[in-house]
Amino acid sequence: MKKIHILLALFLVTGLTAQEKDLFNGKNLDGWTIYGTEKWYVEDGLLVSESGPDAQYGYLATNDHYKDFELSLEFLQEADGNSGVFVRSTIEGTKVSGWQVEVAPKGKHTGGVYESYGRGWLVKPEAEKEMVLQEGRWNTLKIRMMGDQLTSWLNGVQMVSISDEAIGKGEGSIALQIHDGGGIKVKWRNIKLIVPE
Repeated sequence: MKKIHILLALFLVTGLTAQEKDLFNGKNLDGWTIYGTEKWYVEDGLLVSESGPDAQYGYLATNDHYKDFELSLEFLQEADGNSGVFVRSTIEGTKVSGWQVEVAPKGKHTGGVYESYGRGWLVKPEAEKEMVLQEGRWNTLKIRMMGDQLTSWLNGVQMVSISDEAIGKGEGSIALQIHDGGGIKVKWRNIKLIVPE
């Protein structure tokens, strides 16, 4: 029933059909590419991102590009949880172009939208929504991309919604991030995508 509601919200107006796919198979990193020297590995069926000895930015990006979609995933922050999910992104070395839906420690705007190497913060969650993040527990992040519109939810609470022409023109991958500075470890699971056919 939940899936049907999502599909209706996404595609009923346009008359499109949809396909659901798992981006992470729980076994290996098939379908993804690592950028940088930080650590990305699978352990006990979970995708783990961890700072490496260089303590620089690192990314794990889908090989396929996605334009309009609804992405849902779960994350658990261990140690410093400064990370993020990039959409419509391209990466050269460890320089990323695109838009990041923030994943960060409490009070650091998880669910907000940041444009790296561009305009910086485009929108942050309202102050009272900073408490939605559950530290030391699994959190569910959902991102909906439809044309110019980007909307994010954390644990079922809408965090932000923004309409932006530059986002609408964007093309590229979905990418998970490790922030620079070292000491970061985040676990991920149930990375699922709904896309129009």
